[in-house]
Amino acid sequence: MDTNALSSVNIVCPVINLIVGLGTMLATGGSAVVAKKMGHGHTEEARSNFTLIVLAGVMTGMLITAAGLLFLDEIIWGLGASEVLFPYCRDYLSIQLIFAAFNMMQVLYQNLFVTAGKPALGLALAVLAGIANIIFDYVFIVFMQMGIKGAAFGTGVGYMIPTMIGTLFFLTKSSELHFCKPNMDVSVLLKSCSNGASEMVSQCSAAVTTFLFNVTMMKLLGEDGVAAITVLIYSQFLLTTLYIGFSMGTAPIISYNYGSRNVRQLRKTIRICFCFIVGISLFVFLFSLFGGESIARVFAKNNRNVFEITKNGFIIFSFSFLFSGCNIFSSAFFTALSNGKASAAISFLRTFGFITVFLLTLPRYLKVTGVWLAVPLAEFFTLMLMVCLLCRHGKR
Repeated sequence: MDTNALSSVNIVCPVINLIVGLGTMLATGGSAVVAKKMGHGHTEEARSNFTLIVLAGVMTGMLITAAGLLFLDEIIWGLGASEVLFPYCRDYLSIQLIFAAFNMMQVLYQNLFVTAGKPALGLALAVLAGIANIIFDYVFIVFMQMGIKGAAFGTGVGYMIPTMIGTLFFLTKSSELHFCKPNMDVSVLLKSCSNGASEMVSQCSAAVTTFLFNVTMMKLLGEDGVAAITVLIYSQFLLTTLYIGFSMGTAPIISYNYGSRNVRQLRKTIRICFCFIVGISLFVFLFSLFGGESIARVFAKNNRNVFEITKNGFIIFSFSFLFSGCNIFSSAFFTALSNGKASAAISFLRTFGFITVFLLTLPRYLKVTGVWLAVPLAEFFTLMLMVCLLCRHGKR
């Protein structure tokens, strides 16, 4: 794909953020509810809640597909697409909306495999989905010459694989947690949404800040600027998956120990988790700082201007990875302890509050440098808040 296609993907990214946000809210909040009940020994109730949460995810995805396709053009123009980028955006988003339910389901299963005691299977499916995405992207884009439509279909197939295998797994009743006839307990859904609100806030905030990034870079540097910020945002997504995956994987363990009142094991788990996060944060920072030029070349090898903009951005942007790991884990940690307020505060400020303030002010004085500084500064100030919250709740 050319850089215009790359830019268009970032233009419609807020819609994808919304879908993932809803799925993550149900997944993390519901996982905490289910894991806690399993820790108390209420297995039948946990199964019923689990089934209800999955059904809610399917229905939500179908509603998003219907509403999104109905108002497709209005959504794309509202997201700030230019005349040049509009046809690319339409081709990509229309296909992504068709796979909305699969997108939500694969997010749900990634969390619930851990709750079911099958983290290795969840990891294997996530890797398989990623490999399938790469293979089908190549087939659709290169071999079949489908362009940006091929990229959308490749991603959709990546959603389908963990969804279909996960559904079959939970239907076979081969684990303690499996599908059953659910009790329509609305309070379970409300509790799941409330407990996972911070993750929803995080994704919705990412949608708004992506929009602000696009608008700001379009004003400063045009389509090439949007392409450059797309590369950095995608790189951030790929590099922070280490933090997110680790946080999602350990959250049910924390919830289980919290539910069973195993305080000694809970403290040990938290201590090990923070040590791991600090170590991996340093690794990711160094990788981004010294490998940024190579990453920029992969995405923008045919556009020298986009390459230079992206390369220069990585030098500043890389510092965000020093702080984001602890922030992401802390948000998941407070969610696992059913402290939705603390978790939401961390997620909201790191992904929206601070970034919005910096994006609206710094570019006025520092131009493009101000755009690159927004994320590192937001992560740093959020880290300060996180330390305060841990000190406040540490004794408890």
